[in-house]
Amino acid sequence: MTDHGTRLAETAQAIVAPGKGILAADESSPTIKNRFDTINVESTEENRRAYRELLFTTDGMNEFIGGVILFDETLRQSGTDGIPLAKVLTNAGVVPGIKVDKGAKALASADGEKVTEGLDGLRERLKEYYGLGARFTKWRAVITIGNGIPSDYCIKANAWALGRFAALSVEQGLVPIVEPEVLMDGDHDIDTCFSVTEHTLHHVYRALHDQRVPLEQTLLKPNMVLSAKDCPTQASAQEIAEKTIKCLKNTVPSSVPGIVFLSGGQTELEATVNLNAMNQIGGFPWQLSFSYGRALQAATLQAWAGEASNVGAAKKAFYHRARMNSLARFGTYQESMEQEAAV
Repeated sequence: MTDHGTRLAETAQAIVAPGKGILAADESSPTIKNRFDTINVESTEENRRAYRELLFTTDGMNEFIGGVILFDETLRQSGTDGIPLAKVLTNAGVVPGIKVDKGAKALASADGEKVTEGLDGLRERLKEYYGLGARFTKWRAVITIGNGIPSDYCIKANAWALGRFAALSVEQGLVPIVEPEVLMDGDHDIDTCFSVTEHTLHHVYRALHDQRVPLEQTLLKPNMVLSAKDCPTQASAQEIAEKTIKCLKNTVPSSVPGIVFLSGGQTELEATVNLNAMNQIGGFPWQLSFSYGRALQAATLQAWAGEASNVGAAKKAFYHRARMNSLARFGTYQESMEQEAAV
């Protein structure tokens, strides 16, 4: 492996070091506005900066957080002390990353399906992001289960784009996080989610292989295998864990250093409980970790409520949630721990 490749592999391993996971703080402008609306806070650039600085300056977060995914705006912002937020993270021993896709758009000739855009000009943007301090990237593909979908056309189009993104990221010295998300929307059962997720991951890893992406320099950010939100029969944490691990063993090469699950509409508690159940089973070759957005931030947002006087309480809420997920990485989390004060 070249020095370039060794560095990328080491970065990937550092992000998912034992007990650590990823904070997904890459909400787009419309998404963070929706989050702020729930606490009656205006989504101004200053409020967005203040909130994210709160997260990034939480004492001890580096015990549980190995990397943070940033939005373009955030990567360009500085804290109140004038230090770039990416540098704040690096100084704390946390790897800064960047969401680089341009969002999911309607897929031509495929009613109800989407493909993620953003490949045009990506090489140049990656160079700029590296210069701004980013050391990993993320690209999200969206797969919807519905009447007659997903089609192979949709899955293959998104898999190819994920491969292209990953190859360009590695070329520019950035670890790619490959995110094919099979959505929870609908009323399908867990077995349908299993088959679609398995099929999707097969195509993703075929595309990565075809585009010469060295897997030891990447991370995977998949959905867990779950019952859909409106499914009348909701699977238990044990069934979710067993079927998710089986699906991953069937599809993900052992050279991938880590799998960082998205929370994908799960509550904070559900995301932690399900991750814990998987790590209690064990017996897999990858680090099984987390890359949570809302499932790490919901309680923090409520505690903050846009008030400077609440920053301490909000940091405490974030530290506690990060710690709970760190324990879930070892399979040692218990719901009774939720009553403990963060230390």
